[in-house]
Amino acid sequence: MEGIRSRDLLRKIKEFTLSILEDLSEGRSPLISIQRFRIYCANFDSNCGCRSNKPNGHEILTFQKESHVHRIDVLLRVLLIVQQLLQESKHASKRDIYYMHPLVFSDQTVVDRAINDICILLQCSRHNLNVVSVGTGLVMGWLRFFEAGRKFDCINSSNTAHTIPVLVEDVKDIVSVAHYILIVEKESVFQRLANDKFCSKNRCIVITGRGYPDVSTRRFLRLLVDKLCLPVYCLVDCDPYGVDILATYRFGSMQMAYDAKFLRVPRIQWLGAFPSDSENYNLPQQCLLPLTMEDKRRTEAMLQRCYLHQEVPGWRSELELMLQRGTKFEIEALAVHSLSFLSEVYIPCKIQEITSICHI
Repeated sequence: MEGIRSRDLLRKIKEFTLSILEDLSEGRSPLISIQRFRIYCANFDSNCGCRSNKPNGHEILTFQKESHVHRIDVLLRVLLIVQQLLQESKHASKRDIYYMHPLVFSDQTVVDRAINDICILLQCSRHNLNVVSVGTGLVMGWLRFFEAGRKFDCINSSNTAHTIPVLVEDVKDIVSVAHYILIVEKESVFQRLANDKFCSKNRCIVITGRGYPDVSTRRFLRLLVDKLCLPVYCLVDCDPYGVDILATYRFGSMQMAYDAKFLRVPRIQWLGAFPSDSENYNLPQQCLLPLTMEDKRRTEAMLQRCYLHQEVPGWRSELELMLQRGTKFEIEALAVHSLSFLSEVYIPCKIQEITSICHI
């Protein structure tokens, strides 16, 4: 999927549209078969393969079903836009595409689904379609690279935030002398580490997706991991949303399960925060928040994901403990000890713990 060429995609688009026109001209209702992918399920069978990149069944779209007509209309309109982007070597965001036909599309999620359907039909990744996400990720630390001829020298200003490139395929000549990569869930934690000059003191690279990471952030992280072969740690809030963000980095998202193998980073290790940290680091009761009903529902749903059961049972145990205790807390709660406790004590200790375990 990663290396597919524009001319091959244009050929596939032509073949697909011609097959629809042929059916219509002969009085047949076209059948559009879309493979379905998933990355988790509730099947604890050891033979479960739901997190593979193999399709799991098909969905057939047809003009004979009224509920499918609008979806096919949207799919073909978006496909026409994609064809134009490829022919003119231009790029557009999903939001750009939505505003080209807002009355027809009615909602951004309609466009998102069409783009995913097209990726599956053409067997490609979203960036192959020249559809890009609006980049929100940030990076700092011991890293230097070029993107479309522009030099990004993070090393000479290792505590300064740089926006992660949207066109990750244009990133070249990556150089780094970092010891590890640290992913943090939130921009506030990223800025805390920048203020504490964490990167220059610890010779590392720090990345944030500002919550749930966009595709560019995940592709950029995957590129760094593949090129630099560094340990990767992830720091998230001790709540179900934090763990879900962690899982998105490591296993991929449901929405883009068809492309998970190019976006996930299986080597990521969970650095924290864990439910047990509230005791280990003496957080006062005032720092703990009760799980809401939505938190509990999300946690229970995550516990049904078979990859937690099979691949990271320790994560599953932490989720069970969170649910049992009925509390959560934010990473910033560690500031109760001191403003720089996170950068000077917590993170170095956590990394030392993991390193010691790996060397046993």
